Amino acid sequence: MHAAMNLEQARFNMIEQQIRPWDVLDAHVLHLLSVVRREEFVPAAHKALAFADMEIPLPNGQCMLAPRVEARMLQDLVLQKHEKVLEIGAGSGFMAALLAHRAQRVISLEIDAELAALARSHLQLAGVHNAEVRQQDGAHHMPVEAPFDVIVLSGSVAQVPQALLQHLKIGGRLGAIVGDEPMMRASFVTRIGESDFRTIGPWDTVAPRLRNFVEPSRFRF
Repeated sequence: MHAAMNLEQARFNMIEQQIRPWDVLDAHVLHLLSVVRREEFVPAAHKALAFADMEIPLPNGQCMLAPRVEARMLQDLVLQKHEKVLEIGAGSGFMAALLAHRAQRVISLEIDAELAALARSHLQLAGVHNAEVRQQDGAHHMPVEAPFDVIVLSGSVAQVPQALLQHLKIGGRLGAIVGDEPMMRASFVTRIGESDFRTIGPWDTVAPRLRNFVEPSRFRF
């Protein structure tokens, strides 16, 4: 009983001390964070860090993003119940679980076989049935289910991948963390028309790189 209470207290503190102060005020998102059990998506060795304001190591050099980054991303994408979502970088499956609660269907691509299997089992244990993890390189493979209402990159890229924007429906949104250390921005691109896109960059953060996306040369002559 005592352990369970400590767990709930830690979850409550995460929401009140990390997530709310980061302008995550959407009641649905806050509720999701209180019911989707983040600790079940964390590797056993790091369970004690499940609610810490930090990235949590995953196998093969990958990591879970900090809770506030996932929460803010989820809020700012404003998902609707009828929408179809593509996530690139499943990691432990936690973001896919959050997305799945807001959307109709989530397809999450994970380049690493071990992580894909991990995310799959986490989602199954959590009873999430409308999210599917595929072992694929999201930088080079687009599921046949395209176009999507929402595309989420769960990691950073040097620039918004233009090719991905072509796989958004009209009215669709892409969310990514864009730029280089030490300063990156969350970028949200909305497809307004066939060749018309609107981009906003409402907040700063840093996140580890997704693999295999283009790194433009940093040298300027």
